[in-house]
Amino acid sequence: MPVRLLVGALFGDEGKGKVAAYLSFLESPAYAVRTGAINAGHTVFHQGKEYKLRALPSGLVTHKGKGAVAPGALISVGVLKEEVEALGLSREQVLVDERTGIIEEEHVERERRDRHLSSKIGSTLTGVGAAMSDRVMRRLRLAKDFKDAIEKFATVTDVVSLLHDAVDSYKVVHVEGTQGFGLSLFHGTYPYVTSRDVTAGALLSEAGLAPSDVEDVILVTKAFVTRVGAGPLKGELSEEEVERRGLAEYGTVTGRPRRAAPLEENLDLLKRAARVNGATKLAITKVDVLFPKARGVTAWSDLPEEARLWISDIEKEVGVPVCYVGTGPEALETVGVC
Repeated sequence: MPVRLLVGALFGDEGKGKVAAYLSFLESPAYAVRTGAINAGHTVFHQGKEYKLRALPSGLVTHKGKGAVAPGALISVGVLKEEVEALGLSREQVLVDERTGIIEEEHVERERRDRHLSSKIGSTLTGVGAAMSDRVMRRLRLAKDFKDAIEKFATVTDVVSLLHDAVDSYKVVHVEGTQGFGLSLFHGTYPYVTSRDVTAGALLSEAGLAPSDVEDVILVTKAFVTRVGAGPLKGELSEEEVERRGLAEYGTVTGRPRRAAPLEENLDLLKRAARVNGATKLAITKVDVLFPKARGVTAWSDLPEEARLWISDIEKEVGVPVCYVGTGPEALETVGVC
């Protein structure tokens, strides 16, 4: 079946946006679908421009087709509008399911007043947890309640029916997840997790698709591990060592410095993520950070030998083929292996 799921393997920040944009360029999907919420930002570099997306799917950067926001997602009307304008999309290209949850300013304010979230958990304080709580209590307002405001720049519709029609016609659909397995509300390092499940099963539930619709589950990891906020991180490096190794990064949404550790120290998490998500393919980004001679390479044979051996070792450990290798920030600086 023609559905591809993109899921994070670790603690988010794995480069899912880059991989989504690369695959969208290759496959021109009928629909690119965004799940999750605006506390997760995906950064895409393409043709000299940087895009930071929190509501729209990253595939729209490289293929200006149709992008959809899933009914299980949580968005802000203001954030969505900014991204539609930044990408230069028409309202016909942006589809918001009528059941998508809407985050309002009062949700943000509730989180800012919550010392547990701000001091202990290290929440992004973007209102996502409060909005999710309201959804569980059945009092959250949905996109259909904001139709007049949203339809100035996007289309509020029954996204699920459109996806079913596409799948039944064997048209390619990409479903983009957010964050990573280690942040799953059910499977991550609780309580230092996000307010939802982020595994492949959750993506399907949020989008209204079935397991039998799926052809590939692409598990995205980085060549090293990073984490923003509190919570355990195996093999965590000191700030000085992070700088020395050139691993310093900052969160897309918060701007906070990311803690870092070697991927080899977290293979148990990667293997568990592969099993729970039912991964059929692995994507490894930022290989060029570990192996600078890999920078900008787009063919497997042109990768330095030490990089190929390292990738093969990861593949053997996890038991899932590595099909995509990121070699630079640009979306198309990627090696397609299988």
